[in-house]
Amino acid sequence: QVQLVEAGGGLVQAGASLRLSCTASGRTFSSSAMGWFRQAPGKEREFVATIIGSPNYRYYQDSVKGRFTISGDNAKNTVDLQMNSLKPEDTAVYYCAARRPGPLSFGTTYYQSDAYDYWGQGTQVTVSS
Repeated sequence: QVQLVEAGGGLVQAGASLRLSCTASGRTFSSSAMGWFRQAPGKEREFVATIIGSPNYRYYQDSVKGRFTISGDNAKNTVDLQMNSLKPEDTAVYYCAARRPGPLSFGTTYYQSDAYDYWGQGTQVTVSS
């Protein structure tokens, strides 16, 4: 069993920064990708950022490019998300996700939650205006 635990959420004002971290425990493995998703009230879970493979390729949702930075070590199953210049629309529960090694199913991309096998419990990020 693999557990992902997030930390670092909180309540901040617009323009502030937060750093989220995620660490795996239990029956760990070298993940092929680790990412962050978020879900705002009344909305579907959406992709935020992912780090894939070695060397690490990083991909971001357009709305966070230039403000958020993902970093981590897939071999150690740790991933961080540095969030700068936060906006009220960034308010959501942020989830860490990890993918086991192996090819993606046909039609699945790393931007989709279906690509990931393990999920954290989520951490709340609230940005006030």
